[in-house]
Amino acid sequence: MKHIVLPLLLAGLLVAGLAHAATGHVTASHAWIRVLPGTLPAGAYVVLRNDGDMPVALTAAGSPAYGEAMLHESSRAGGVSRMTMVDALAIPAHGTQVLAPGGYHLMLMDAKQPVRPGDTVRITLKFDDGSTLPVDFIARPANALDDRG
Repeated sequence: MKHIVLPLLLAGLLVAGLAHAATGHVTASHAWIRVLPGTLPAGAYVVLRNDGDMPVALTAAGSPAYGEAMLHESSRAGGVSRMTMVDALAIPAHGTQVLAPGGYHLMLMDAKQPVRPGDTVRITLKFDDGSTLPVDFIARPANALDDRG
């Protein structure tokens, strides 16, 4: 019995390792947060690149620095600005998806302590294939337009 259990255990660990390696094709760049005054929510923006052969979708995010992170899309129609919650954001195979002001973004609610321009905040992005990606976001002031401040 011992001779059977060990090979099965090793095979299971190998398969689990291959499954994780096969899904870790998303990278992040230009990650930044627009910090608003007081207790107002912050917006988080990032460029996501999928170098894999299959599309993947961003489905959730979380950070120890915030009580809640939600995926939203901003839009403007007929002179009215709207913000809509989004369940998932597709990133095509060998493609990119941009989270930027005026479009898709993460809405960060309930800061555990004040976040100030220059601070770095770790946000873990979660994808529909079960993979996660921890990303360091740099905090920028309310008037910032991009990750350069």
